[in-house]
Amino acid sequence: MVEEFSPRAIYTSGKASTAAGLTAAVVKDEESHEFVIEAGALMLADNGVCCIDEFDKMDLKDQVAIHEAMEQQTISITKAGVKATLNARTSILAAANPIGGRYDRSRALRQNISMSAPIMSRFDLFFILVDECNEVIDYAIARRIVDLHSGSMEDMERVYTTEEIQRYITFARLFKPQLTKESQEYIVEEYKRLRQRDASGTTRSAWRITVRQLESMIRLSEAMARMACVDKVRPAHVKEACRLLNKSIIRVEQPDIQLEQDEDEIMDVEMPPSEQTTQSSQPVSQQSQAARKKPVALSYEDYKKMTNLILIHMKQQEQLLELAAEEDGEETGMRQSELVNWYLKEMEHEIESEAELLEKKYLVEKVISKLIHTDHALIQLTQTGMKSDKDGEGETVEEDPILVLHPNYIVSGH
Repeated sequence: MVEEFSPRAIYTSGKASTAAGLTAAVVKDEESHEFVIEAGALMLADNGVCCIDEFDKMDLKDQVAIHEAMEQQTISITKAGVKATLNARTSILAAANPIGGRYDRSRALRQNISMSAPIMSRFDLFFILVDECNEVIDYAIARRIVDLHSGSMEDMERVYTTEEIQRYITFARLFKPQLTKESQEYIVEEYKRLRQRDASGTTRSAWRITVRQLESMIRLSEAMARMACVDKVRPAHVKEACRLLNKSIIRVEQPDIQLEQDEDEIMDVEMPPSEQTTQSSQPVSQQSQAARKKPVALSYEDYKKMTNLILIHMKQQEQLLELAAEEDGEETGMRQSELVNWYLKEMEHEIESEAELLEKKYLVEKVISKLIHTDHALIQLTQTGMKSDKDGEGETVEEDPILVLHPNYIVSGH
């Protein structure tokens, strides 16, 4: 479709293309018997669009060959005594299929397509087209394809003809928009915000935010101004460019964190018969058991905030314990019950009832359990003392274990 109305466009398939076919090759002329440069797809599409289909099927060595063309807009050749730098001022429109033929929403963009991070970071925009089941859309597509094969397809009513689109593109490319002072400040602030969000770890990006994304923001802002046929890049153009950048490649939705329940813990909630004599403890036990039976799921952002708060507090406490150990020579860790009570104390402004208190308590216990057994961010010291001898003396099992931060775990945000 793009090849039809673009003033200059070249179509090629990734699987059938080589590095020389995309960039340039040095061959011997049959008549003069001298080495000459034979232009590839990117050179032929100079000042136009190069459409590459099946981009994920390309060999890695062929993908590496277009790194320079995508970033420097040039192609350098040093072969057979020929040394040259050729222009490849082209836009690349590539299409790729996800791994396994189906896009997995629970995984990041980079994990769904077989492309390296350097080549992905050179694209300005990514658009994910998910083939979802929709009765209306499926009927319209099937009706269109059947009419096409039967020869009874009626001409679609188009708002603009192909010639009008070509004239519009040719006219819009005549504009060379310049960034205004307000637009420059807006771009700087947006880039700083993207960098801070990437470093905070609250949202995962497809890759690290670098200067390439800043250049992409500038190119998109200038393109928006060209579409409006104006000579100045306004803040509104920059805002739309930032929105496109966020929607396409920056934000990657993370699935909810499922906190698995342990049936043994639910059974252990029941109090011993000796302690069931007091009537005041029975409602608490019933509420606690009901709270524990609920399936627990946290959003990725809430889980990261909660774990960062716990781990940063653990890091600070360990530093204080190390200083205290230097003075009196004794070093003790933080017990799990103390960590739970500290978190509930921090969240007391969000707790309004006893049921919410029990729910928060159960939630933080499950998060700590995940940090110990799944994320391996905390180490649980369930046994203290010297190693037990043959009589079983010396080593004691702690009901309230001591928690220490894993030495190889890096606390984000600290």
